[in-house]
Amino acid sequence: MPVLLAPDQAPDLPELLGAANTVGLDWSLAGPGDGRGIRIAGIGSLSAAGAQEISFLSNPKLAGRLAASRAAAVILRPQDWEAFRADEGGAAPGWTAVLCSQPYLLYALLAQWFDQRRMAGLPTGVHPSAVIAVDAEIAPGVHIGPLTVIDAGVRVGAGTRIGAGCVIGAGSTIGRDAILHARVTLYHGVRIGDRAILHSGVVLGADGFGFAPDPSKDTGAWSKIAQLGGVLLGDDVEIGANTTVDRGAIEDTVLGNGVKLDNQIMIGHNCLIGDHTAMAACVGVAGSTTMGKRCIIGGAAMFAGHLTLGDDVHISGGTAVTGDILQPGRYTGVFPAAGHADWQRNAAVIGQLAQLRKRLRAIERQGQG
Repeated sequence: MPVLLAPDQAPDLPELLGAANTVGLDWSLAGPGDGRGIRIAGIGSLSAAGAQEISFLSNPKLAGRLAASRAAAVILRPQDWEAFRADEGGAAPGWTAVLCSQPYLLYALLAQWFDQRRMAGLPTGVHPSAVIAVDAEIAPGVHIGPLTVIDAGVRVGAGTRIGAGCVIGAGSTIGRDAILHARVTLYHGVRIGDRAILHSGVVLGADGFGFAPDPSKDTGAWSKIAQLGGVLLGDDVEIGANTTVDRGAIEDTVLGNGVKLDNQIMIGHNCLIGDHTAMAACVGVAGSTTMGKRCIIGGAAMFAGHLTLGDDVHISGGTAVTGDILQPGRYTGVFPAAGHADWQRNAAVIGQLAQLRKRLRAIERQGQG
């Protein structure tokens, strides 16, 4: 990662750690000096960080890179620091150690701090090519990029940034300090909370997939069910590139506070996603699915419609969920990959499990007789 701040803007190490919203997170310094006078202008990996950057060790498998690191400081767990010192015979490294029980979390907080400094330096204002309805309400400090269209009745909160080529449909609202990257599309009546981050290609509020068979028309014809609901996002929601969230048929599709969606996810109409649930890429959630709070959904998991997941349910990647899961825990339904010939033989056996079960029960009954 390149250096993010000019040398005269870079804080020293203790100042940075104190400023990065680390309240409640334990940390202390060890190694050369007390960290004062060590200016930190950016973040880098163990192998690439330079003399003005801080790095971190969260995976002990990478501990072999510590000795050669040229970083100014390294965040690591106390036990990893002691192991490194033992391996080096007690010799002091060229960097200052930041001891923390959760180095990855501390790294995340520092990265947020640097990103906030970067965002603060970006310009605000409305690009001349943007098209904004006369009754739209745009709060102070908002940035609207080129070729963006903002329809009638839209409200945009203070400090929000809307990138190039976005379309904000009529009656939609966006909270404070949100970020909409280029080419985000909000249909009409979409409501977004504070501090949302929507990446390029996100579409919120397209029609849900609703059609009723219509026997009065040609065989196989369908009558469209008008989608009259909206989409509601809580605060601190982040949605990855090219992810879609359909509007509700009657009531809203709802994503709770702190929900995190990766790229290329599809959320169907009338889904309710609980607070702080996270989904990896390519998940598909059919309509009217309800997920509880703090669920974790692995990549490419698929959900049949009208399901309920309780709080704290973890679904492994590639799992197909076809029924309710109400108890917390991890659930997996993935058939492991194998050589094709072996897979065919195993699949043939699985296809005969019902018959094998009947035969086993018959044998058991004979034994009991």
